[in-house]
Amino acid sequence: MDNAELDALLTPDALRLLDELDPVVTVGDVAHTVSRLRAAGHSPALVSAVVGQVRLRDKAEAKFPGFARRMLFTRAGLEQATRMSVSAHHAARFRQAGLRRVADLGSGIGGDSLAFAALGLGVLAVDADEITAALAAYNLSPFRQDGGGVEVRSGRAEETDLAGIDGVWLDPARRTTGHSETRRVTADDYSPRLDWAYELAERIPVGMKLSPAHDRDTIPDGWEAQWITVDGSTVELVLWSGTLAREGVTRSALVIRGDTVAELTAARDTEDEPVRPLGAFVHEPEGAVIRSRLVGDVARLLDAGPVADGIAYLTGDTEITSPFARSFRVRETLPADQKKLQKALRERGIGVLEIKKRGVDVDPAAFRKKLKLQGDKSAVLFLTRIGGARTAILADRLS
Repeated sequence: MDNAELDALLTPDALRLLDELDPVVTVGDVAHTVSRLRAAGHSPALVSAVVGQVRLRDKAEAKFPGFARRMLFTRAGLEQATRMSVSAHHAARFRQAGLRRVADLGSGIGGDSLAFAALGLGVLAVDADEITAALAAYNLSPFRQDGGGVEVRSGRAEETDLAGIDGVWLDPARRTTGHSETRRVTADDYSPRLDWAYELAERIPVGMKLSPAHDRDTIPDGWEAQWITVDGSTVELVLWSGTLAREGVTRSALVIRGDTVAELTAARDTEDEPVRPLGAFVHEPEGAVIRSRLVGDVARLLDAGPVADGIAYLTGDTEITSPFARSFRVRETLPADQKKLQKALRERGIGVLEIKKRGVDVDPAAFRKKLKLQGDKSAVLFLTRIGGARTAILADRLS
């Protein structure tokens, strides 16, 4: 979004039109809506801005249920925004620590600031990008109009006057050039730099949102590191300092599934259980549990152990489920060779197959295509290594 599009959008006519439009989902919907609005005499800039916002609002409903229809977005801002289900936990941490006024540095479109304000906290939202800050101001306007102590500024985090601020929420921008899914994210990948944030935390309590792939070996002593998984996706790592960090906790895994919330905490990485032979059940720990290195605690909860060294699948013979892992009942092991596996799956009438893999170099989508599945039955297939050999495990989902 550029300044011209922002100016076109932030007018009474554009905002009224935005609220009146039906959802625009398909390419045909877009073409029809654009043609109708242009025929009604609206300018190209206004039509582009309004139709773009309608589409973004539809996508935003998953992150901002109940709020998206009255918010404004940029595509990048929506992608980077924290889910409301997660930002509520961030806000609760500040409130429980007794902090009354929070500076949200790198506020983006204001997702976390919304949660802070909703809990009655005073908020100073700051973003370096003027357009993003303008959208945050709009999104936070109900709290600003109600005299809720909410202020929005455009500026650099490092230059923000923190007088009267009790705690800082920091969401550093992450540089994406050269990144891959497997590459560790280091302190040099953020702006502002993390060494500035660590120095800031010596003066004021700080909560800081980082990539879940952040190099955990660079986390300073004295911080609580909390990895968060939402509906199967590990979305972020949060570092907490000062009064925001819980006493005796340096590692935690927060798991959110729908309306269910569960958390594991520990003073340090926990010891893994010994490897076990494949049993009647396989358990897949949530990503937050794996990244926080608390798999051993989950294994003990499930009376299970890893299928192999360095493989984060657990196995056992006790039928137990946990919010910290997905559980499956083992049917049988099958040949891992593609042609033999294809034959075995056809014999069993399996046409719908969820493929999971660890410790093997396989693209699940491409591999599924090669299997040329036929049938009306469904199953889960684990591709992994057990005892140094590639192994295929056919299973049914329990949780």
